[in-house]
Amino acid sequence: MIIEAVTRSVEHETRARVLSTVSEQGPITASQLGRRLGLTSAAVRRHLDLLAEQGAVVEREPSPAGARGRGRPAREWVVAEAGHASLSSDYDHLAAQALRYLHDAVGPEAVSSFARFRVADLEARYAAELACVAADPFARAEALVSALTRDGFAASARPIGASGPVGIQLCQGHCPVQHVAAEFPQLCQAETDAFSRLLGVHVQRLSTLARGQHVCTTFVPIPSAHTAKGPTP
Repeated sequence: MIIEAVTRSVEHETRARVLSTVSEQGPITASQLGRRLGLTSAAVRRHLDLLAEQGAVVEREPSPAGARGRGRPAREWVVAEAGHASLSSDYDHLAAQALRYLHDAVGPEAVSSFARFRVADLEARYAAELACVAADPFARAEALVSALTRDGFAASARPIGASGPVGIQLCQGHCPVQHVAAEFPQLCQAETDAFSRLLGVHVQRLSTLARGQHVCTTFVPIPSAHTAKGPTP
């Protein structure tokens, strides 16, 4: 009995790690997951199949960049609606109800004001951390990703540009307020504006979990003076 309980606990913990990694790194293949987590292909596929049955992850069409020439491209996985719900422990209904009341009683600007107020604490903490980081946009983006990941946003950053980086794709695989933000996009806008101030460039939000995409993606342009350097290996 004890051995069975321990086994179930280990399996549950491993499955949670798989879901968290898909959230942070998705779209991601089973083989990539195995390498990152130190699991066999059979183990990864077993956990992915169980998560898929629960509606926590879903397959998507392989990206063109992931095509391997011959054969069928490897399947890629992203977090589905149920997966985001299991990663979140927020009070969506209460928050949405409060913002609706604020909107109706005071006006839409009150919601925007609240969104700015909400992100102000996060921005102040991150600004203090980035204060000691060089002006190099890659270094600042990496520092921001570390801070976001620590706070549960499952963030990552990737250089964009085939012949040399022209920007950084900053991704957030999890958002604790995505369901509320679907109704009140002011929350996303306030966060985007904060990223612009923290990174010192005008960033552009390309996709959001709130709008139904599998990840929040923010494009961070790289000034021409820094394009030759690239990110830190």
